[in-house]
Amino acid sequence: MAEIVRMPKLSDTMTEGVVAKWHKKVGDKVSEGDLLADIETDKATMEFESFVDGTLLHIGIPEGGTSPVDAILAIFGEKGEDFSVLLKEEPTAPADDEKKEEVKIEKPVVPIVAETQTEIPNIVETPKNTPVVTTSSNGRIMVSPLAKKLAAEKNINLSMVNGTGDGGRIIKRDVENYGGGAVANFVGVEKFTEVPVSQMRKVIAQRLGESKFSAPHFYLTMDIDMDNAIVARKSINNAIDPNKVSFNDLIIKAVASALKDNPTVNSSWLEDKIRYNEHVNIGVAVAVEDGLLVPVVRFADGKTLSQISGEVKDYAVRARDKKLQPEDWEGSTFTISNLGMFGIEQFTAIINPPDACILAVGGTKQVPVVKDGKVVPGNVMKVTLSCDHRVVDGVAGSQFLQSFKNYMENPVVLLGAQNI
Repeated sequence: MAEIVRMPKLSDTMTEGVVAKWHKKVGDKVSEGDLLADIETDKATMEFESFVDGTLLHIGIPEGGTSPVDAILAIFGEKGEDFSVLLKEEPTAPADDEKKEEVKIEKPVVPIVAETQTEIPNIVETPKNTPVVTTSSNGRIMVSPLAKKLAAEKNINLSMVNGTGDGGRIIKRDVENYGGGAVANFVGVEKFTEVPVSQMRKVIAQRLGESKFSAPHFYLTMDIDMDNAIVARKSINNAIDPNKVSFNDLIIKAVASALKDNPTVNSSWLEDKIRYNEHVNIGVAVAVEDGLLVPVVRFADGKTLSQISGEVKDYAVRARDKKLQPEDWEGSTFTISNLGMFGIEQFTAIINPPDACILAVGGTKQVPVVKDGKVVPGNVMKVTLSCDHRVVDGVAGSQFLQSFKNYMENPVVLLGAQNI
C-alpha cells in the first residue's frame, strides 16, 4: 500500500524546509536507511534518510522548492501502484472543496539584476554667445535674487546660464553648476540585485526581532586590561604547542567562571517563571555565509582551555560546511559575540533567547593608560553586556562584569594547571 513521507521537522524552530538535492528519482527502489534527500533548515543542510522500503512513486517537492513542515515530500509503494487517492485526501482549500489545497512551492529564484538607464547626452554644448534662458514677456531674464547675487559674485553673464526652475527661471544651482558653456554630465545606470531570503535569515529575523522588541534590553560596558592575558596566552601556547588557544578561548573560560560566581546572570525568562541554570552552556556566535549560527560549548566551566579551543574550532568548521546538528546549537544559557578580530572596538548585541544576557566583545587596542600615577602604553579590550531587564538588574550585571574583569586581568586565578 502506498505511503506518504512528509517534510520532517528537523529543528525546534523549523517551520518550513527547502529540498536542496534529491538523491533518488521517481521509479527508484529505496530501502530503509538509504539517503533520500538533502534538506535545508533554518540553520543547516541535513541529510534525510528514508525510513520506509518501496519504490519512489511521487516527488512532492522539487529540488530548490520550499514547503512547510508536514507537506508531502514523497510517496512510496509498489511499482505502478495508483497513489492518486492519497493526493486527493490532502486537506482541501476552503474556497473550493473539490480542489485539493496546493502546497506553495517557491522555485529557486535566480538573482535578478534590474537596470534603468536615463538617456542623458555625455556633453551638452552651449555656444558662449548664444542665450539659452527663458525670458519674461517684457524681455527680462527670470532669475531668483540669490542666483542673481551669486552670478554677480562669480562674474557670470546670466544670459549664458540655462535656467532649470519653473518656466526656465534661473536658480542657485544653475549658477553653481555653470561651466562656461560646456557642461559634462555623468551618465549613471541604476542597478540592484535581489536574492530570495534563506531559511536561516528568516529565522534570524524572526527570533532577534522578537527578542529586541519584547525583552527590555539595557547595556553595561567595561574596559578590561589585557596586558596579563596577553602574557598568559603566549606562555600557554609555548607550553602546549601546537594546540594553540585564542583570546576567545580565554574569554569563554572567564565567562564560564564568572557565571558560576553570578548565577543570576545565567538565567532565562520563561514568561510565568525565571529559570536559574546551575549548569553553564555558552553559545558562541559563528558567522556563516547566510547569517549566524550559535553552537554551544556545554559545561564550559568544567572544561580545560585546550578542550574549549578544540571544540570551538570544530564547531566553526562544521558551521561553515552546514554540518552542525540540532543538538550542537540548542541549550545555551549565555551567549558570547566576538567581533574583535574584525577591528571592531565596541558594539552592542541582541540577546539570544531564551538567554537573559549576551556579551559583546570588541578588539584589544593599545592606548595610553595610567598605572602607579604614570601614563604608560596599555592594552585595553571593551566588552558590553546586554541584559534582559525582566531577569537581570543593573547591579547583578555589574557584578558579573567585575568577576569577568578579575579573571581576565588575573589569569593566574582563572587558569590552574588543570585548566590548561
